[in-house]
Amino acid sequence: MLTRLCLIVSLAVLAGCGAKRDMAAQAPLAYTPYVAEGPATITLITSINGRSEAGAHSALVINGSERVLYDPAGSWELLNGAAPERDDLHFGMIPAALDNYLAFQSKGIFYATQQTIVVPLATADLAIAEAKAQGTTPKAFCGHSISSVLAKLPGFDGLRVAYFPKAISQSFAKLPGVVETRIEGTAVE
Repeated sequence: MLTRLCLIVSLAVLAGCGAKRDMAAQAPLAYTPYVAEGPATITLITSINGRSEAGAHSALVINGSERVLYDPAGSWELLNGAAPERDDLHFGMIPAALDNYLAFQSKGIFYATQQTIVVPLATADLAIAEAKAQGTTPKAFCGHSISSVLAKLPGFDGLRVAYFPKAISQSFAKLPGVVETRIEGTAVE
């Protein structure tokens, strides 16, 4: 009986974590959309602990009709309203904002990997729509949110929904055409 009660309470708490907010009640964001030159791309950013080699965080930079950063359960933000955020999605991701984010994810004992794949514009825009639909992500669920978005995209069929950032990165690396860069501090290798 106690086990059933604990299970019911746990399910109720988890259901509360996943609740979506009413998007109609939110005021529009004030920002200038930014589109990077070149083809549409999806970039998986993985922050890795340099001591343990464990994945610490996952995020997506999506360059479609505009470039956004999907940083579920992330704590990064820029001052002065640059790259404003709504429900874990940052808009107006100009090069300086992206550089700041990469430096944030690769400071101290951490380094980051940046894995980029060229995709059709429609796929990038679908990724943005799926990230918006995810809403706010609870802490420690970044990998689950990232892999959930990726698993819904055409061409990403082999990716499974997972919780661990490094496992997602290893799976992403197997996609044809992925280009990987390692970032340590503010220097890019």
